[in-house]
Amino acid sequence: MHTLVAVAALTTLLAGASTTSYAASRGEAAHGAGTAVAVAGAAAARKAPTPRIVEPGEHVVAAPGFELWMTAEGKHWLEPDLPDFPQFRSVVDGNVDLSRPGVSLHASAFEGRYYLSGLYYGGKGTASRVTVRTSTGPVHGKLIELPGKPGWGVWYAIADLPTVDDGQEFLRGVTVHDTKGGVYSRLRLR
Repeated sequence: MHTLVAVAALTTLLAGASTTSYAASRGEAAHGAGTAVAVAGAAAARKAPTPRIVEPGEHVVAAPGFELWMTAEGKHWLEPDLPDFPQFRSVVDGNVDLSRPGVSLHASAFEGRYYLSGLYYGGKGTASRVTVRTSTGPVHGKLIELPGKPGWGVWYAIADLPTVDDGQEFLRGVTVHDTKGGVYSRLRLR
């Protein structure tokens, strides 16, 4: 029975299920499975997603009309409701302290969807994934960075707006996770 549980835990861990990772970290793995789970955990960490590396000025189309690109100076983007007005968020103007973990958030509603994006910076390790907490549940986004180790990157996501939304209660927070499953940086809104 212990071998069956260990194999199931190992298989689930390799598939990236967080509950098994939680159970293993809480010491709830089957007796004798500790080594197999530790090896699987190390393998899973090596295979954790990392940000997409983009060249300066390379446009990433997140959705029709929602484009993002990066330069050494910061984040640039277009939104569906303002296609002729590129926006910009600087990382060099002194308003962002890249030495401390942080996340910024820009949200724009258009035709029943929220177009979400921001900077992430200053965390330890390698950023892996982003989760936006909303009143209707988590929304998973994507990460992009420039080549090298710039110390910052851009995250983006798209969320459907709930049918009743006053714009104040929907967004709850943004967490960028590292490749080991920890927190790279976090923004709490509620």
